[in-house]
Amino acid sequence: MTVSARDMAAATPAGRDRYVDLLRVASLGTVIAGHWLMAAVSSDGIGNLLALVPALQVLTWGLQIMPVFFFVGGFSHALSYRSLARRTEGSVYAAFLRARLRRLLRPTLAFVLVWAAVALAVQLAGRGDGPLTGAALRLVTQPLWFIGIYLAMVAFTPPLLKLHERHGWAAFAALAGAAALVDVLRFALGVPYVEFLNFALVWLAVHQLGFLRADGRIRRPALLAAAGLAGAALLVACGPYPLSMVGMPGEKVSNMAPPTLALLCHGLWLVGAVQLAARPVGAWLERPRVWRAVVTANGVAMTAFLWHLTAMLAVYGAQLALGMDLPAPATAAWWAQVPVRILAAAALTGVFVALLRRFEAPAPARPAGPAGTAAGPVAALGITLCLLGVLGLSITGLGGLLDGHSATFIAVPVTAPAAIAMALGGAWLVERSAPVRRVRLRG
Repeated sequence: MTVSARDMAAATPAGRDRYVDLLRVASLGTVIAGHWLMAAVSSDGIGNLLALVPALQVLTWGLQIMPVFFFVGGFSHALSYRSLARRTEGSVYAAFLRARLRRLLRPTLAFVLVWAAVALAVQLAGRGDGPLTGAALRLVTQPLWFIGIYLAMVAFTPPLLKLHERHGWAAFAALAGAAALVDVLRFALGVPYVEFLNFALVWLAVHQLGFLRADGRIRRPALLAAAGLAGAALLVACGPYPLSMVGMPGEKVSNMAPPTLALLCHGLWLVGAVQLAARPVGAWLERPRVWRAVVTANGVAMTAFLWHLTAMLAVYGAQLALGMDLPAPATAAWWAQVPVRILAAAALTGVFVALLRRFEAPAPARPAGPAGTAAGPVAALGITLCLLGVLGLSITGLGGLLDGHSATFIAVPVTAPAAIAMALGGAWLVERSAPVRRVRLRG
């Protein structure tokens, strides 16, 4: 039976932290709007507006809001794991992974399979190498990096939560210090490949801040925001770090891929800033209509995130199909079309959500394999395969499915078919690692 957003909103427990739900939706919505604005599409291909107009890169200090999503994830994962640990027999780890990943992996795998079929059809028709088609097949999977990193956050929650419960802020400081050491080894000593460690260290440090919020231990958000902003500004002004907090094409150093200490400082200031707004916004969320809107948006947020680039590309494709000229990016004519394109992309994203939201809805319970001593290792293997497959696909894209195109993932070549197989196999292992229970997860 499908439960409406109105019913879910009415059934919200009195103690639920509604502000966290708003932050989750707002962070994904900001990313979607930023992607729509940054895409600089012309008849020659797809570029980046921030690279064409470097002065706009300062906007990423407010709009690069992914650290807030990982911060919210840490908060939710802490509450969920503790809730399951109190009520679960057998492997808590396997039950936690399965419960947290079902609503994440189902829409993600549906997206991957639909787009893989489209990419295969386009390439069989001999149209996969055009300047726009080829770029689209590469671009459309790029947001999957976020899914892959989030899978890692879920996988590391149990051990890092125990570390947090023992050491509190010292656990965060250890992760932040390790991230700083990686940058020293990278920039000062030129140690090869060490920078990839910060994909884990930087995002896990931000995730750890969510644990601190869950225990009410972020008591001076203004100090956190000021320290983070000052640190990021100092690193950009005096170090090898670029101004933009998102990756720029052709840049020698990116703050995002791999993440840097500057991005971690950026995350600190964002976390402090949103914490400062918690009390006044929390009171506003007590209004029934406002809360129903947040509940509704949360129910489709992942589907909208997965399909928003598809919608944007479809809008540009429709312009070309209708014989309309695409103005040169960043010109007056291009800016004049921005509001119309964004509204059209938003409408089309709504269509995708209406068609595909069923994959994000909680799946009906059905029997799974019995929980035994191997449940935890099986779940760990499954989530590892999932995150490697999803991250690999975000790098390779879906171009070259038929000719064995590969891309380098850290130091290992990976193809799109292999990445898809790993993601599907890993999801199957996670699904079968623990028996189904109808549990209600906090957060």
